[in-house]
Amino acid sequence: MCGIVGYVGEKQALEVVVEGLRKLEYRGYDSAGVAVVSGDHLDVRKKAGKLANLESLLGTDPLASSTIGIGHTRWATHGGPTDANAHPHVSEDGRVAVIHNGIIENFAELRAELTAAGVTLSSETDTEVVAHILARSLPAVGGDLAEAMRHTCQRLEGAFTLVAVVADDTDVVVAARRNSPLVVGLGQGENFLASDVSAFVAYTREALELGQDQVVSITREGVTITDFDGVAVEAKPFTVTWDAAAAEKGGHDTFMMKEIYEQPKSVADALRGRVGTDGRLQLDEMRLSDSDLREIDKIVVIACGTAYHAGLVAKYAIEHWTRIPVDVELASEFRYRDPIVDDRTLTIAISQSGETMDTLMALRYAREQGSKALAICNTVGSTIPRESDAVLYTYAGPEIAVASTKAFLTQIIAAYLVGLYLAQVRGNMFGDEIASVMRDLQDMPQAVDRVLDTVEPVTELARELAAVPSVLFIGRHVGYPVALEGALKLKELAYMHAEGFAAGELKHGPIALIEEGVPVVVVVPSPRGRATLHDKIISNMQEVRARGARTIVIAEEGDETVVPYADHIIRVPVVPTLMQPLVSTVPLQVFACAMATAKGHDVDQPRNLAKSVTVE
Repeated sequence: MCGIVGYVGEKQALEVVVEGLRKLEYRGYDSAGVAVVSGDHLDVRKKAGKLANLESLLGTDPLASSTIGIGHTRWATHGGPTDANAHPHVSEDGRVAVIHNGIIENFAELRAELTAAGVTLSSETDTEVVAHILARSLPAVGGDLAEAMRHTCQRLEGAFTLVAVVADDTDVVVAARRNSPLVVGLGQGENFLASDVSAFVAYTREALELGQDQVVSITREGVTITDFDGVAVEAKPFTVTWDAAAAEKGGHDTFMMKEIYEQPKSVADALRGRVGTDGRLQLDEMRLSDSDLREIDKIVVIACGTAYHAGLVAKYAIEHWTRIPVDVELASEFRYRDPIVDDRTLTIAISQSGETMDTLMALRYAREQGSKALAICNTVGSTIPRESDAVLYTYAGPEIAVASTKAFLTQIIAAYLVGLYLAQVRGNMFGDEIASVMRDLQDMPQAVDRVLDTVEPVTELARELAAVPSVLFIGRHVGYPVALEGALKLKELAYMHAEGFAAGELKHGPIALIEEGVPVVVVVPSPRGRATLHDKIISNMQEVRARGARTIVIAEEGDETVVPYADHIIRVPVVPTLMQPLVSTVPLQVFACAMATAKGHDVDQPRNLAKSVTVE
């Protein structure tokens, strides 16, 4: 949520900032604004709606020339998406401009204090109070914006990234971070601040990770970082491993379709380098010892949305390979029910961005109870990996579309690698057994590619069904989380009723939803696996067809037993049972994307959604 860009250098700041905001549009937003320092004053423009609205305003009412500026795309929390509530917010004296990601939890108290002091507030936001407090702090610290920011942050409660500029100073942008994403980009004669690296990767791939409760000042010459008490701290440098071209559509109509078609490469990249020269598995940043892992007697997976579904898939494999019980928890609910975790628990946090606030707070709770923590994440240097004992990066590359695709497949791969690694350390599997599973995994990029070669009928079916009011999804075993994910994609993109069920639960209530013509997507387990599962889902297909459902069946090549009960068949390659989600999910992604397109929706930026949910 909320895109943030800051720049100081030799280029025209407005061009850098607006282009950075364009790269951050995927985060989801409903207004945009910019501010530059020009001479002895601030020049600010902001507008509700998409970035194009702001650019139109700038075309008729241009900003002054400047080489220092900040920009923001806002996802509304306090106050609706209006011009007045858009960021930047400016102090009453016009000297300080502030942009903000997060929520100031004690803003009502601060707002009342400012009002009592005679300050007139012009918006409904929690952010505006920060601009006024910063401006009122400046005289006491000799006009030092960084020191004023430190003083201000000590008064704030909640989660925030704050970025500020001040009139009269054309060489410094100051920012602060608590529980909300912020990275520094390091250039030559210029430096950058942003919510994530995609905003500045066109200019530099060198970056710094910022820690919790830190204030950073960027100038043309360098970067200074302190904690909130003013003590100097060192930031961890890292290099972005992809370039600006990776964030472009590459000939596809949407980022989502581009990312769907990138999945074979993403799966291959997630597997690359995982086997050492001795034939044993090796993970990225495994800071847990073998003895730590041998003592684990329970695993808790915490995640939200699509990542939660990846965790549900992982449960089947990890329990099968390690014989350790695995609980999969919605991160947003986890810490509010007094969960039982201790120093023999391994908490696995799954998050594409590494900044998902619900997951971060659940992770912190688990660690406070003594749990070991392992992060599965796509974003190097983000908060969740930094606060974990071990990290497995998915290497999916930038995922711009809000609805997750390649992140889901690579999260499954990463979770499987964790399960195999645990089995290796604990002696649950022999080396040749692990090697056999790894060979199966390494066949998956080709299998996903084969699915993508045959999805045109799926697109045609989605167009045909675009007017239906509801689609149901059913599956068994690892097909159940796939059903949940397929339903979620339709909800996110097509704005329609869609539900996923464990097929065995149909008769316990959901079958009441079946009526004439309702499409039911059936994820069929392989007949080569547990025969009872396959037979039972055939029975489920008969049950729904007898009540008028239109069955859309995802079945492996060669499974002819489904033909009499299928109105439409989507074939996927024959793969081992635990690998099936990696191929059966892909046509459901294409189906949702095509249906949303047929309805005329913005596939990459669905309404009301944000890519990275950085508030609880």
